[in-house]
Amino acid sequence: MNASAELLKELRIDRKAPPPAPQRRWLWIVLAVIVLLALAGGAWLLLGRARPVEVRTAPVVSMDSAGASASVLDATGYVVARRIATVSAQITGRVEEVMIEEGQRVEQGQVLARLDPISADAERSLSQSQLASAQSQVNNVQAQLTRAEAEAGRLDTLVAQQLVSRSQYDQQVADRDALRAQLETARRNVQVARDQLRISGISRDYTVVRAPFAGIVTAKSAQPGEIVSPLSAGGGFTRTGIGTIVDMDSLEVEVDVGEAYIGRVQPKMPVQATLNAYPDWKIPAEVIAIIPAADRGKATVKVRIALKLKDPRIVPDMGVRVSFLEKEPPTQAQQPKGVRVPNAAITERDGKPVAFAVSDDNTVHQRAIQPGIALAQDRQVLSGLSAGETVVLDPTPELKEGTRVIEAGSEAK
Repeated sequence: MNASAELLKELRIDRKAPPPAPQRRWLWIVLAVIVLLALAGGAWLLLGRARPVEVRTAPVVSMDSAGASASVLDATGYVVARRIATVSAQITGRVEEVMIEEGQRVEQGQVLARLDPISADAERSLSQSQLASAQSQVNNVQAQLTRAEAEAGRLDTLVAQQLVSRSQYDQQVADRDALRAQLETARRNVQVARDQLRISGISRDYTVVRAPFAGIVTAKSAQPGEIVSPLSAGGGFTRTGIGTIVDMDSLEVEVDVGEAYIGRVQPKMPVQATLNAYPDWKIPAEVIAIIPAADRGKATVKVRIALKLKDPRIVPDMGVRVSFLEKEPPTQAQQPKGVRVPNAAITERDGKPVAFAVSDDNTVHQRAIQPGIALAQDRQVLSGLSAGETVVLDPTPELKEGTRVIEAGSEAK
């Protein structure tokens, strides 16, 4: 009974106990308001930011004096060298040493190769021996002549004293004169031997192949151990040359112009050349000469063009396109050069010509410009834009200062 009573007491509600502390609902309300404000701010930033406008752009390029000249004729041709030589030995021989490689620059007179000099050395030794023999012959005849002259002198005295016959004296004089003739012949033989020795020295020099002028080696044709001969007609294993040298300072352009249009080309005419390997590189040039002969098979006339720019990128046999330009009028030469932009980049705002330049942060800036002369699909701009900038093509009316843009076909970052 006591246990049951105790249990009932535990189930009884104590009315005198203090009420529990109220929950802090205001804290949660403040946190909820902060979260809502943050979400509202982020949505405002995302929705309030203007969407980039898709546009097409083009670069602003500089315009030089040649750019204002119109092309009267276009043609194609090749870069050629006026000074090019396949260097060979002047004699037939075996290559002993080759001292060049493709792309190497050589100077005039530089040794390119050497041939085996054994034959030339033997010929030189023989010439030296012949010279020594001829000199000995001169000495021998000179000694005989000295004795004959002395004997003739004594007989002359004896003849005057009538101690010897006149005929004996005359015989001695004849012998003396014969020895004088033999001495002259011996001396000439010495000169011939000296000339032969000099020729053998030239033959020895022929075994050394030298560069005829300064230039670049474009081909190496022979190797040590091969036979080279300037008289070889090809075939077999005989080489005809050591290598090919090109004078890069003599490079020019040769083009074939149709004979129906050759009247448009004049000497000293300005030309703009473009290499096929570098299509964006415009090389200033000038007409050297029009070759006075036509090719009846192609109905063309060859024209030589001088390149005004020397550059290692220009090499022989490169393909090239040329544009023959009109000479610029004197009054046009005094106009400001400015820059060149497409016609589609120029529009009007408040009745004034403007263009929209794109900055690095992909926003546009309205520029007041001063248009110049029309250049086909482009326009000269004298002020307001600089070379290297980018302008918007076909700007729409809603485009204004500070508008964010994106190149058409790409995604905004």
